[in-house]
Order: sequence, then structure tokens, then C-alpha cells
Amino acid sequence: MSSKRDYYEVLGVSRTVTKEELKKQYRSLARQYHPDVNNEPDANDRFKEISEAYEVLSDDDKRAAYDRFGHAGVGNGGFSGYEQGFGGFADIFEEFFGSFGGAGAGRRRRHGPRRGPDLRYDLTITFEEAVFGTEREIEYRRTETCSICNGSGAEPGSRPITCTTCNGTGEVRRVQQSILGQFVNVTTCHTCNGTGEIIPNVCHECSGRKVVERTVTKKVKIPAGVDSDTQIRLTNEGGAGLDGGPPGNLFVVLTVAPHEYFQRRGDDIVLDMQINVAQAALGDEIAVPTVDGEMNLHIPAGTQSGRVFRMRGLGVPKLDRTGRSTNIGRGDQLVIMNVAIPKNLTDEQKTLFTELSRSLGREVVPQRGKGILGQLKDALGDLFG
Repeated sequence: MSSKRDYYEVLGVSRTVTKEELKKQYRSLARQYHPDVNNEPDANDRFKEISEAYEVLSDDDKRAAYDRFGHAGVGNGGFSGYEQGFGGFADIFEEFFGSFGGAGAGRRRRHGPRRGPDLRYDLTITFEEAVFGTEREIEYRRTETCSICNGSGAEPGSRPITCTTCNGTGEVRRVQQSILGQFVNVTTCHTCNGTGEIIPNVCHECSGRKVVERTVTKKVKIPAGVDSDTQIRLTNEGGAGLDGGPPGNLFVVLTVAPHEYFQRRGDDIVLDMQINVAQAALGDEIAVPTVDGEMNLHIPAGTQSGRVFRMRGLGVPKLDRTGRSTNIGRGDQLVIMNVAIPKNLTDEQKTLFTELSRSLGREVVPQRGKGILGQLKDALGDLFG
């Protein structure tokens, strides 16, 4: 530094500052600009400047020489620089942020077995498969322990060696001394990337990665009653673990494809059916599709549009809280009857409807009771939207 700033200016104090005031100001600035807590580009240089100023002004003889002759009176300031040993921020850092590199600083890091990653597979199934359950075969890619090196990463006949930079700890520690104490800076070893070992002769199959990627096929049993977003866990079918660690899990996430006719509401299946005016007025026996096949449903005379018929036990199997099928039965199928009003009538039909209209009269009577909306709410409960 060819032109140094005034030390009092650096610390932001007057020339009459007391030792106690000087120390208090230094601790405040050191905490603010220490490189381990300040990521600004100039934090390191600012910290050096603050530390150099404090080292001079906190010493009575050096301060007297500096007051009389300036920077020339103390040579280079008597400060060896941050890289060469100033780390006295340890006491301050510990005071404000807790212990850093304290009693446990000398402990050796052990790189034990590491569990493999979990994987996800998205699977789309049909509405019927969701209701009754099925078994599907899936194909996916995952990492597996290399069979050539058995997960060591080294070519057969050789083995990894201990990293000489970190002595197998995976960490590099730098102890720095200052007038305020000792500071230990711990970083990941750049030579072995924190593994604690080096592979001089890497495996030709996995290139030292210890695992290889493979395509595998697995059968997935899908229980009855599942719905979209249901997750099925296949234990230990995920990515391979490292250094003897267990593999991860495979999670199969289900999506149920929409059905042409059916809609699901909880454990019930909802179906809209359309009948004509004559069927509604006179009653009829109609064939209704269900997931179990066609079944007959009796339509009583005078059925109003929107009436809901409950076909018990033809819904979705009930699941427990863990997502497993239970033995307490199935939901119901709810059939909503819609009376279709014809738009295009033949001459004969017009004649018949005209005669019917005369016999029924033209009086308009307000409806009593719950009406269609009330009936739907009664049938569908809170699921009615």
C-alpha cells in the first residue's frame, strides 16, 4: 500500500481516544468486516487495515511514535498481515456467534457410509386401475454400485490412498494468531474435495465415481382405491449409497387419467345420466354403466331432473390413513338423472305434446321443498361443488 490512511481515521476515532474506547471501536469494526462474516469484495483488505491500525494504536510506544512521526515512525506498522497470522478475531467471533474451531476443532472428520438418493417415477393409470388396483411394470434409470471396483472407485488391484493435504480428514485447518487470541479457519480440502482420499488409478468402468448408471425394470403393485398424487414407496430401489451406505428409495407418484363418464368424489363415483320426458313421467328400467359392468336401475314415475340415485357398494374401495385398502367395503355410485327436453320435434310429436299440454293445463305453480339444488347437496354432502 503506497499511501496509507491515517490510523485514527481508519478506526473512526479521535486522537484523544482512550484505550478502552479504542478497544471497543476495534471490536465493533472487526466484527463487521471480518472475512468470515462479511462477503463484500473489499472486506478482507478493510479488515487488514483495521487490524493494522489497532495493533499500532493499542501499543503505547508505537502510538507515541506514530503520533510524532506518522507511518514512518512505525515502519510498516508492525503488522504482519492477515495471511501471515492475524486471526485474533476468534475471541470476538466466539463472543457474538458462538464457538468456532474450539474444543472440537482438532477432531478428525470421518467420512462414513452415505445413503443413496431417493428417486421419483411418475406413473399414469386408468380410472378402473385406480378403483380395483393393478400391477404395472416400470423402467427407470438409477445408479448402482460399480461391480468392477465394488464401490472403491479404484482400478482392480489398486486402492485409494489417504490424502496428504488433509491427512484423511477432508478438511484443511489454518490456525492464525493475533493479539486477541487464536482463530481457526476450517475449509474443505481442495485436493480430495472433502473425501479424505485420492484415487491414483481410477476404475475404468466408473471413472472413480464408485457408481454406474443402469436401466432397471421393477413391478409395482398398486392397491385398490388409490387416487392422483398417491405415492408408493419401493424401499431400497433408489440410487446406490456410497462407501457402504444403503440405497435410497423409489417413490412412484400416481396420476389417474380422466374417465369418459365417471367422476370421483372421495369414495363415491358420480355419473350423469340422461332420460327423456316420457321416461321421467312414466318411469322406466334403464341400463346404467358402472365400473363393475352394466346394471339395471329402476326409474320411478314422476322422476324430476336432478334427482340422485344411490347404487350402494359400487364406488371406490375405502383406504385407511396410511393409504392401504381396508375390508370395510366400498363407496357408492351416485347417478344424477337429467331430464332431456327435446329441441327438434316431428309433427306427430308436436301433436302429442299439444294434447298433453291441454290435459296438464297452463297453470304455473311455485315449487315447494328443497328443489334440485337441495337434493344434490343431500346426496353429495360437502363434496357438492
